[in-house]
Amino acid sequence: MRSSLRIDLTLSFAVVFALAAGEVPQAKAASAAVVVDAAVVLAADVSRSIDDEEFALERRGYGDAIRSPQLLDAISTGPHGAIALAYVEWAGDGEERVVVDWAVIRNDADARAFVAAMTAAPRSFIGRTAIGAAIDFSFAMFAESEFEATRRVIDVSGDGTNNQGRLVSQARDAAVGAGAVINGLAIFNRKAAAAGGYLAMHTNPPGGLAQYYRENVIGGAGAFVVPIDDFRTFGDAMMRKLVNEVADARRGG
Repeated sequence: MRSSLRIDLTLSFAVVFALAAGEVPQAKAASAAVVVDAAVVLAADVSRSIDDEEFALERRGYGDAIRSPQLLDAISTGPHGAIALAYVEWAGDGEERVVVDWAVIRNDADARAFVAAMTAAPRSFIGRTAIGAAIDFSFAMFAESEFEATRRVIDVSGDGTNNQGRLVSQARDAAVGAGAVINGLAIFNRKAAAAGGYLAMHTNPPGGLAQYYRENVIGGAGAFVVPIDDFRTFGDAMMRKLVNEVADARRGG
């Protein structure tokens, strides 16, 4: 887990000077947490079954969704008019990275700054597919945030089944049991499915990937899966998914 320690040097120096002057500083109330309508971790699959072209479409889709007028309108109509957002990329077990750390999104300027940071970062990994580890990592981020939210969402996108690390259902159950909601965006990877062999089974399991996500990945109140069959529709699907998640938070679901 990444360290959440933050040191306020200004406060530290003020305390030192007060003690040196023989003064006993009064206890200072902790800063109030920023209240948001939802805290959402975007957990993006960047495993080896996703080629560079598909990765570029995925990244662009996230950017389009975050900047979309539909999402910004949904955020603005919430009780607090804000959500907290973080973007994580993951692949195999132990391959998880915070690409953009927690930020408050209230308006277009916030969204553009978030997307600019995301776009400037290189691809994090090209590894196997450890969805369980991605959920564990994403859930741990809630403890490191400085936001107060009644709804905590892990938003998992991916194109294949779990093939490394602990069972994804175990990670799901632990996160849901601790109060999180896990939603999924299941991508049918046509190139991988057409390749045949293990890769085809990995990306297109019996019953389809969306069904696999329903049975193994998602969980919590109102959890849902959005299936797509083309990376080019990723942005629109993610926008609709985020709008639904904000609406669920507004309803208290």
